[in-house]
Amino acid sequence: MNPHNPTLLELQHAIQRSMLDGQGGDAQAWVVSDAIGSDVRLGIYRNTSVSVMTTALRLVFPAVRHLVGEEFFEGASRLFAAQFPPRSAWLDEYGSDFPAFLAQLSHAASVPYLADVARLEWQVNLVLHAPETPPLELARLAALSEPQLARTRLVRRTDVRLVRCEFPVDAIWRTVLDGDDRAMAAIDLSDAPVWLRVLRTADGLEVVRLKENEWRLLDALFSGQPLHAALAEARGEQTHALLAAQLATGYFTDFDSTPPA
Repeated sequence: MNPHNPTLLELQHAIQRSMLDGQGGDAQAWVVSDAIGSDVRLGIYRNTSVSVMTTALRLVFPAVRHLVGEEFFEGASRLFAAQFPPRSAWLDEYGSDFPAFLAQLSHAASVPYLADVARLEWQVNLVLHAPETPPLELARLAALSEPQLARTRLVRRTDVRLVRCEFPVDAIWRTVLDGDDRAMAAIDLSDAPVWLRVLRTADGLEVVRLKENEWRLLDALFSGQPLHAALAEARGEQTHALLAAQLATGYFTDFDSTPPA
């Protein structure tokens, strides 16, 4: 095929590569040069693209940005964008890999809790942008037989999430966003791990610490395990009472009790 007559798909892929690797490549040969050279034209688009992705990350990870400073955050965002470009045009979904990226970034090693803060902020982002779902009517569960209950799988509301972290990131996150340096210095990093629940309520956002057995039960239920299997994950006494308490919180929106195929 004549390289000067690319298909639309070839041109799109070439421009995408140029946006990510910073090189003109085929795109530079195929983009028209007139009053503005093709390299300059591509550079404008490249800078705009990176700026949009950096802004998206800045909105999702404000505490991370405050912890490392604007210059470091922008540099890390540019490195991340080159390796993990958006998978869709909906930028609210962009950044799921950022916590893992920070965990592997050698320059961030001086802030050992940075990746965990990012993990919490990503869950906060998901909860804030989740569609509203109605809570489960518990009377529907009460009508099930014991065999049906044993195999029942609960469906989590979209605006509630769990995250386990090796550092007290709930305290760090709040303190950083409040700009309270004195409170930040007083945080005991050994007060961990933490088992967190993130929930959107009518009054805003809640990030609450749970007991480990409570968190494990919810995690099992959220992952779709049947009730009898999820109870085994609670690791404690009075698991049925614990289950009843979790059902009363309204974390679930539906259930499935159909027998396995």
